[in-house]
Amino acid sequence: MSLLLRLKLAKQRGETLLAEQGLTGLPVDPFEIAARHDIVVQAKPDVASGVSGMLLRHGNSFGILYASEIPSEGFQRFSVAHELGHYFLDGHIDHVLPNDGVHASHAGFASVDPYEQEADSFAVGLLMPVGPFRRLMHRSALGLADIESAADTCKTSLTATANRYAELTDDAIAIIVSTGRTIDYCIMSEAMKSLPDLSWLRRGAPVPSNTETARFNADPSRVAHGERANSEIDVLDWLGGKRSSIVMEEVVGLGRYGKTLTVLSSQKIGHETYADEGDDEEDLVERWTPRFRR
Repeated sequence: MSLLLRLKLAKQRGETLLAEQGLTGLPVDPFEIAARHDIVVQAKPDVASGVSGMLLRHGNSFGILYASEIPSEGFQRFSVAHELGHYFLDGHIDHVLPNDGVHASHAGFASVDPYEQEADSFAVGLLMPVGPFRRLMHRSALGLADIESAADTCKTSLTATANRYAELTDDAIAIIVSTGRTIDYCIMSEAMKSLPDLSWLRRGAPVPSNTETARFNADPSRVAHGERANSEIDVLDWLGGKRSSIVMEEVVGLGRYGKTLTVLSSQKIGHETYADEGDDEEDLVERWTPRFRR
């Protein structure tokens, strides 16, 4: 089974669990789900650097510890949902915690381990199920405002919500997370990907120098203080290609993470999809699987 299919099925398992539990509204409370299955959840402020949560096992009893040093409710809820993924996904317990002990996780798409990526996908499906999430969309202005509105309702982190938004929207959206001069990852909606001959933004590529994001990131204090900026820009300046189109570039600093979230949005770009025949599945996974720590 391909990794892309595994991640899709893990996301669907998160949504299926909601139906099994009779949970239909938002926000979804992963702490409540854990309690229903007698899983004790506690905050742990002194976890190792980069560890978002831990799954504990003693016989058939399980517990979850989540990192509380990061003061983000969305991140903490995602971390708990990630550990629930290990608990509920077939084969995970046998792989990550076959015996009594502790399994440490790096939730937030930071790991290249397929089991960790599956747990992340499970968390996305659990906290932002397709049907209810779609009903949240287009309640505010297209772009960052609509993403923030959805994040507030779901009680999820801004970056996780932005990624889900790009996955489900019919509008042209690109989500870019960067650190200083370097792209961490880029996710584009199907409408944005319809532009012909795009220059794919790979992880580790430089932030284009003539963008609002490059100017914003040049001052780390703006990132640290969570400041914002926006401007109109030609999509060619960000993604290349052959079609000029003016899009809105919205930038927000992610505080102590030292990263920046950029949202490119437009309702004027069409939905025609162009296949890149040179891409095989492995290359697509590398390009479009997000790697971030928020």
